[in-house]
Amino acid sequence: MQYWALTDPGCVRAQNQDAYQIEKLDKNTLLCVVCDGMGGAKSGNVASSLAVEVFVQEVKRAYREDMDSDLVDQMLQSAVKLTNFTVYDQARQFEEFDGMGTTLVAALIQGNIATIVNVGDSRAYTIGAAGIRQVTVDHSVVQMMVDRGEITPERAKNYPGRNLITRAIGTESVVNCDVFHKKLNRGDWLLLCTDGLSNQMDDQEILFEVVHGQDKQRCCQRLLEIAKGRGAPDNVTTVLVLA
Repeated sequence: MQYWALTDPGCVRAQNQDAYQIEKLDKNTLLCVVCDGMGGAKSGNVASSLAVEVFVQEVKRAYREDMDSDLVDQMLQSAVKLTNFTVYDQARQFEEFDGMGTTLVAALIQGNIATIVNVGDSRAYTIGAAGIRQVTVDHSVVQMMVDRGEITPERAKNYPGRNLITRAIGTESVVNCDVFHKKLNRGDWLLLCTDGLSNQMDDQEILFEVVHGQDKQRCCQRLLEIAKGRGAPDNVTTVLVLA
């Protein structure tokens, strides 16, 4: 596996409230996590950084090479729960952190199997011979409206309030995450990103840049440059893994 990552404050915000981490757990296993903090200038970056730190530490503590799929699912769900409790507890203890929270999308890649968990609207995509597929489903108001047939997916891309999320790490005492399993063939890509990227580029544009870009080493940089070329009002974070 090869992997690359990049985070940037974008064109408008002075502070970067995104955070990410990549950890190689053994020779065949990679852990990636991306978080997008919220709660104002004083606490958004605290929420995302804390979430990344706690999630990674808990997975590293619990992970064993011989885990089957069910145990991996349970481990990642437990790590999400601990992460949520930790961020929520910090927000309750300190007035300056009141209301902080963060999205979370993470992938544990074991050989050719990726187990993906998410809370909020940071996304995971697979990219390969079959095209690009969004793995995760946004926990957002506009996604609920799409699911109910009130607006089309196309309209959702520019719908007012599209950044309002219905689920986040740290805003409630308990949170549920979604779990997905994806097989990665050799040459497939896995992309984790915050909405700073997905709000600025549509799926086919991302597919073109990842698949047809001349220099794999600069793919994250090219995606960032496109987002910033369109104004990048939010922080932009991308993690790319090549199977």
